[in-house]
Amino acid sequence: MFSHIMLGATDIEASKAFYDATLGAIGIGPGVLNPSPTGIKRYFYMTPTGIFAITQPLDGNAATGANGGTIGFTVADAAQGDAWHAAGVANGGTTCEDAPGIREGSTGAMYLAYLRDPSGNKICALHRIPA
Repeated sequence: MFSHIMLGATDIEASKAFYDATLGAIGIGPGVLNPSPTGIKRYFYMTPTGIFAITQPLDGNAATGANGGTIGFTVADAAQGDAWHAAGVANGGTTCEDAPGIREGSTGAMYLAYLRDPSGNKICALHRIPA
């Protein structure tokens, strides 16, 4: 459904370190620098199924997290989700929502872990547990 997702990052290098660690924990390589024609730094994380990117805001203002917005990353299992969460906390992220773990919902059981990145964007790791 999505070709790419891009988030604003006030401190682009701190955000790169955060995403290199969290996405590295789930098997995605480090961000690749792709500066814009105006010199704004952007990093792209390429996968066979889509692209995740971070950028300095083009308008020069500070990046802000979307109020009510969350971007979810698929993880293979709870252990990979725990590694993702630990890497994020160790690299400038802050935990939010409930502690990482299994939750029951109307769509079945799933593992969820939530973080805020260094710019305040809310992200999560999700693994759907087969019935």
